[in-house]
Amino acid sequence: MDIEISVTITAPDGTAHTDRIAAFSKGIEAAGDIGLSIEEGKAVLLGIQRKVVAAQCEAFCIKHARCTCCDRKLRGKGRRQIRYRTVFGDIAVESPRFYSCQCHNGPAKTFSPLNELLPDHIAPELLWLETKWASLVSFGVTTNLLKDVLPIDMRLNPDTIRRHLGRVATRMEAELSDERYSFIETSPHQRAQLPNPEGQITVGIDGGYVRSRDAGQSHFEVTVGKSIPTDRPSRYLGLVQSHDDRPKRRLHEVLKDQGWQENQPVTFMTDGGDTVINMARHMAPASEHILDWFHITMRITVMQQYVKGLAHHNPAEAEAIARLLRQIKGFLWNGNLHDGQAAIEDLAIDLEVVETDYASITALRTAASEFETYIANNALMIPNYAERRRYGERVSTGFVESTVNTVVGKRFGKRQQMRWSKRGAHLMLQTRTRALDGTLRAKFEQWHPALKPSSETKMAA
Repeated sequence: MDIEISVTITAPDGTAHTDRIAAFSKGIEAAGDIGLSIEEGKAVLLGIQRKVVAAQCEAFCIKHARCTCCDRKLRGKGRRQIRYRTVFGDIAVESPRFYSCQCHNGPAKTFSPLNELLPDHIAPELLWLETKWASLVSFGVTTNLLKDVLPIDMRLNPDTIRRHLGRVATRMEAELSDERYSFIETSPHQRAQLPNPEGQITVGIDGGYVRSRDAGQSHFEVTVGKSIPTDRPSRYLGLVQSHDDRPKRRLHEVLKDQGWQENQPVTFMTDGGDTVINMARHMAPASEHILDWFHITMRITVMQQYVKGLAHHNPAEAEAIARLLRQIKGFLWNGNLHDGQAAIEDLAIDLEVVETDYASITALRTAASEFETYIANNALMIPNYAERRRYGERVSTGFVESTVNTVVGKRFGKRQQMRWSKRGAHLMLQTRTRALDGTLRAKFEQWHPALKPSSETKMAA
């Protein structure tokens, strides 16, 4: 069976040209013969792309070969080839250069229309694909993936994709507005005039660590968050606090993108750290700050593990301390901060008077002392967790713990043995969070409206 594929292109002046793209001879006896193979599909796509790009660029250059003021034909200076990288292959395009018309004083004596049309020499959709996949998997895997499924130039390498991702993230950073102390812009009277909000928003913020490539520092902290509205898609947030100078602005933009309005209640759940608390402070008028129950139980669990070791040396004292820990957990769970703090003080006193040869008794005493300070510093953020649970409200940022694993662990993970600069990790977080929550494509469509699917494309599909 012989198959021939041709393409017909009609220019703006009505002239039509038909060119043969590819010809195949296909069998019909085996499953592998049915349909186009990957390589045949790549050849067809590349052939069509060459004809389409060449025709479009030629039409654009013809249009701009005349002065826009006096319609005089411009004098040519010469031409050269440029390489335009597209999703379906690299295309060599003839790029003419013209002298500017004498009827007006332009910024330069000569200009190239294609340099104005294609300043980056890379198609926005290819840049989107590279950014999306490089944000999810390693640069090397991204390179191999694109080469496997698309007629991408074989010279594409991981360093090129890394540079392209950095360019996209840098553009995102340039569009972010300046930091502010407070983002509350309305008065109580103005907020009363706003329409009723669509439920509350819960924002969980936590941190993780990645390997550092800087000398003298093994790791540095990254901050990760997740914003969960009542009836809208969730959004991710990521930044390196020690590098970023606009963390509050970044969080504010995430909330605004989700349709948040200033009479809408926002619950911020954190681990009690100063950096994450300051990040959410003065963000929303109707806000509530809650200490994550997970981090309370995590500290109690650590002490319980030490008590199990103490039981082999001093069973009676260990049982009394274990009972006291259970009481502390119950008091805090029910929001009984007064009795809870009193029990924590009793715990610290009891541990000081315990006489034992248990090797980790010092670590247990230190953990109890740090826990007492932790609860005292975050006393205003401890609600009645039991009551919140009964009303179906969140009491823990377990969803943020999974977010840390998703955003940080699977791309910055120790198994990859990758080391990051603070700037590199921060830029990667900007594209990765958007790739994960599905807003990266929308950002590219904002930059390049032509990427939005037209009604004709939808009907044809």
